[in-house]
Amino acid sequence: MAQPHFKNLGLHSFFGDLVYLRIVPRDHFLVKLNQIVDWEAFVPQFLSAYQGLAVEGRPPYSPVVLLKILIIAYLYNLSERQAEEVVNFQLPVKEFVGLAVDEAAPDHSTLSLFKRRLCEAGRWDYFQTVCDAVLRHAIQSGIPLGQIQVVDSVHTVAHVDNDADRRRQEQGKTPRDADATVVHKGRRTVTEPDGHVTTKEIQYRGYKAHVSLNAATGLITSVVPTSGRAADNLQFPTLLEHDEAVGVAADTYTGDMAYDDTDLHFRLEQAGKHSALRLHAYRTHKKDKNKEVWPALAATPEYQAGLQERYKIERKFGEGKLWHRLGRCRYLGLVRYGIQAYLTALVLNLKRIVRLLTGVSFRTPARKVCRAAAGLP
Repeated sequence: MAQPHFKNLGLHSFFGDLVYLRIVPRDHFLVKLNQIVDWEAFVPQFLSAYQGLAVEGRPPYSPVVLLKILIIAYLYNLSERQAEEVVNFQLPVKEFVGLAVDEAAPDHSTLSLFKRRLCEAGRWDYFQTVCDAVLRHAIQSGIPLGQIQVVDSVHTVAHVDNDADRRRQEQGKTPRDADATVVHKGRRTVTEPDGHVTTKEIQYRGYKAHVSLNAATGLITSVVPTSGRAADNLQFPTLLEHDEAVGVAADTYTGDMAYDDTDLHFRLEQAGKHSALRLHAYRTHKKDKNKEVWPALAATPEYQAGLQERYKIERKFGEGKLWHRLGRCRYLGLVRYGIQAYLTALVLNLKRIVRLLTGVSFRTPARKVCRAAAGLP
């Protein structure tokens, strides 16, 4: 059977390894990231998105090269066009991607074509597979997962100008992002530009990423992308099943009151796990002779310990929104939002894994250098 062939990017030439070994510090975050992940193992998973399985025709870029450029875009909060510029002019990034110094980065349109083919061939499954493989590798490398999992969802606003989209629909046209649904966040006190304080209902169109996080390590173990209207409790079984599939053996699950569903408490009990899903007040205060089970649950040490760990997932969501643009969609449509959700989870995990395995942190100054190369503040 013919083997796939890809472009020779000169990494092992004079302008490749020999230059990088002399110039790029070996304790750089991206150097360590290259060392701890077997990137070439992902090649077979992406071949179905290539015409002729990369056997016929002109040699294309390896999927690993394109995947790494996407990781750079998410890691440094860059657009794909900006990521192309950074790859061209930053040596640590160029080495990480696998290009010799004198090799130009793939055009950003190549990334767009790559994503489109993946969407057509298998939704976001490719990126979920990469996330799962990286997590399993982390576990096999000696990172011990803790006994508490935290579940929650994070909202992402659709990449749509609402006023322009409203005018568009008034003209009889379809919405710019038909998959995005209205998300209701409740009523909040807001301060108007003139200083007047008022109460408004907060709502917007967008999506949700339902996430399971290991509290001890800070690693994201499962992600379920959905429309903005999807109920959190209905996604919990999928998170639980996926956690078990990737080797998560936590004995306690915690979450906010959106997960206080009798069926979920029962499901955890049947699975031999402790429930630390926060209970509504009516569970423990109602006048019912059968309510004893709920105060008993709230008094268990596992329930109390789980609630104390819930803040860690909010911190992770804050990191994703602040540094990796999780607060707003990069693309249109649920499938592409799924790609964004998994790539964001991937870079958050890669940062943490490198830190846990090597002690090297993802340093903000390096991020600023990359953004400056792309003409950003």
